[in-house]
Amino acid sequence: MTKDVIALTPKMPDTWALLAGLYAGGPEAAVTAGSAGAVLRLCAPDGRPLVSVEAPLLVQVPGEAERLLGREVPVPFWWTEARASGAVPGAERLAGSVCGRLALLLGGSTWPESAADTGVVDVRTAVAPDDGQPVVDVLTDSTAVVLYDRPVLALTTWLSEVLRDTAASDRALQIVTPPHVRLSAPARATLLQVPNRWVVQDPAQGYYDGLSGAVLRWQDGMFTPVPGEDGTVPVAEAFGRTAPSGDRQLVVAFRTTLPAHEDTVLGEALETAWRALTGAAPTGWGTAEPVNLPWSPRRLTGLARDRAPEPTHLIVTGHPDRPALAWIRVTRTTAGVEQDVTLTLGYGEDEEPPLEAIEPLAGRLVAEHGLTTMLASVRRASRDLTTAPVLQAPPVPVAFTLGARDVRGIGLTHARRPPVAVRPVVLGPASEPALHYPLGDGSDAGALVELRRLGAHLRAGVPGSGAEV
Repeated sequence: MTKDVIALTPKMPDTWALLAGLYAGGPEAAVTAGSAGAVLRLCAPDGRPLVSVEAPLLVQVPGEAERLLGREVPVPFWWTEARASGAVPGAERLAGSVCGRLALLLGGSTWPESAADTGVVDVRTAVAPDDGQPVVDVLTDSTAVVLYDRPVLALTTWLSEVLRDTAASDRALQIVTPPHVRLSAPARATLLQVPNRWVVQDPAQGYYDGLSGAVLRWQDGMFTPVPGEDGTVPVAEAFGRTAPSGDRQLVVAFRTTLPAHEDTVLGEALETAWRALTGAAPTGWGTAEPVNLPWSPRRLTGLARDRAPEPTHLIVTGHPDRPALAWIRVTRTTAGVEQDVTLTLGYGEDEEPPLEAIEPLAGRLVAEHGLTTMLASVRRASRDLTTAPVLQAPPVPVAFTLGARDVRGIGLTHARRPPVAVRPVVLGPASEPALHYPLGDGSDAGALVELRRLGAHLRAGVPGSGAEV
């Protein structure tokens, strides 16, 4: 199993501190770089990667260490991750020694505390060749397998690198965890994408998919579903061990389209939504977890502009008192600059999601931010926004909003007469109206049927669909 050790230090690990940490492998170890220098690999003499060390990250966003590690650390602080290969004896101690030396030199601590070490580890016994991949536990022709044991599986820089490398080599990524590990919202969204998989190792029942519950087995170099005698894939009993909870999440997913002008600023639509639903602006943003940069739409825009025409993926977080997390995908299209946003907010049993704010928010996004579509939903899920490997009820729609451009394409008359009980609310000017469809309060699963009927009706109005309008 890969072993993660993190150095949390008040001072920046400078070149000399990093050298002292990397020298934990002794003079026989070699160092290579990946991800344009963002990840260093400490290797055995024959090139076998033993430990990957991410570039130190200055975290200026409060609550990130507590969210991901369960530990409070005052900001700002430096987060330096080391990850050891479980395939090589001594690599785990080597990762602990790298981070232990950084913590000793810079006055910080390590996570977990028990991993801290400062000794030199003999790396001459490693004999496997370098396969060009980041540190993973099993590598087959079809799959990269990582064994992972942290409180929260997050979308870190290292995990992003593994995803890129596995995709480039036409492999799937399968992450194997014990049952107590939970997924952060961005990591969950990533592992939902085929062919990646979250594999849970249950001590009593073996392996199952943490998001679908399908029973799995190791076959032909990867974890695959196990069909039963009737040909269907059974669901693991452990997946159904849900505990009653009054926690809920409000999920607001929307798309905006802005003109590709020099003065266009991204992130302002998300800030508008954040303020409408929480009363405050986001606190931080970044390209991976932990989220490390103070909230700044202009800096966010600069990064996306530098990466264009390639898409940009971003993560945004809020104050720890109100769990909120969003991810944004920025793409350049013929219509302009599109932002696909998913904002998720957590509420405890004694808290009510602000559903009354959804319709006014839709109106502002239509009027000020080029809203294309918006879907608001409520689901029974943890207030801390993490996902456990158990069955979760699907989100129940609260409202759907269709922007003026799509209303024009479908036809106002057709769009205003859907086969649902509640008639739409007109938003924006009469000359370019958008339509907002209330679907319920998130407590009646029948709203799922209403949403499907609404979607079918709207698709039927699209020119070229072959349906009567």
